[in-house]
Amino acid sequence: MNKTGVRWVLGLALVAVIAFALAWRDRFDTAALQAWVEGAGAVGPVLFMGLYAVATVLFLPGAVITLAGGALFGPLWGTLWNLTGATVGAALAFLIARHLGADWVARRAGPRLQRLNEGVASEGWRFVAFVRLVPLFPFNLLNYALGLTRISFVTYLLATWVFMLPGAFAYTWLGHAGRQALSGGDGLVRNVTIALSLLAAVTLLPRLVRKLRASPMLEVLDLKRELDAGEDVLLLDVRTAAEFTADSGHIAQARNVPLEELPERLTEFESRKRRPVRLICRTDRRSAQAARLLAEAGFSDAQVVRGGMTAWRANGWAVVGT
Repeated sequence: MNKTGVRWVLGLALVAVIAFALAWRDRFDTAALQAWVEGAGAVGPVLFMGLYAVATVLFLPGAVITLAGGALFGPLWGTLWNLTGATVGAALAFLIARHLGADWVARRAGPRLQRLNEGVASEGWRFVAFVRLVPLFPFNLLNYALGLTRISFVTYLLATWVFMLPGAFAYTWLGHAGRQALSGGDGLVRNVTIALSLLAAVTLLPRLVRKLRASPMLEVLDLKRELDAGEDVLLLDVRTAAEFTADSGHIAQARNVPLEELPERLTEFESRKRRPVRLICRTDRRSAQAARLLAEAGFSDAQVVRGGMTAWRANGWAVVGT
């Protein structure tokens, strides 16, 4: 059997095992997991991490295991075992996807998927950090999906471990607090309050990552210096055509590409993916949206001009159209 045939067989076998696991997932509950681990004695943590890793590969619910980890091992050791098991499972799913399907996807990927692939490769750890902290992205599916991109495995692994840590600690503590509540242990109110506070803090972390993902804005004075020096800069004005030609004017070197048209016109700027692109609008709101589109498409040096045309005109610099 050739290499392609082996991949098909292994892929179909994996799908069959996942389907079987999902069909029987109702039997995979916290009580059963605790019984298995407690019955294992000293090797309980190793068994627990192994079960977590397998569950991750097979799309079984990770929240159940994380809560169980907190109940079984406490907030500190539970966080370590939870995080290690989840990371090992995420790494296995990533490698399975990369070795079984990445070549096939690369040959058949359309322009949209190619742009996503390039965006992930360009942002690297910042992209992984964002998706690990934002709960809108399904954890198990994401592990396989990222394996189909060109992101480095080491980058993926380290970012996964680091940026899953806050959520793992919060949910592990919640499991610990739940066990304390059932047993009527001391400090119940304190443990529950800490758990809820940690969960609230985790919900705020994606805002921090969004800021980390965004390139710093370019001051309007720096743009002026670049243009006056004749540097190799593409200046995109993402206002509408009517705004671009209105009495308020535009910068002479600017090229008008309205924000609404930008996704369909990205192919015009393929040669600029590793070269400077500057984005300007009336202020900087639409420019920020344009910068996100370019980052997702793999543009590595797309910066928003802070204050946009409003700041440019406030300095009294020349514009075309007035």
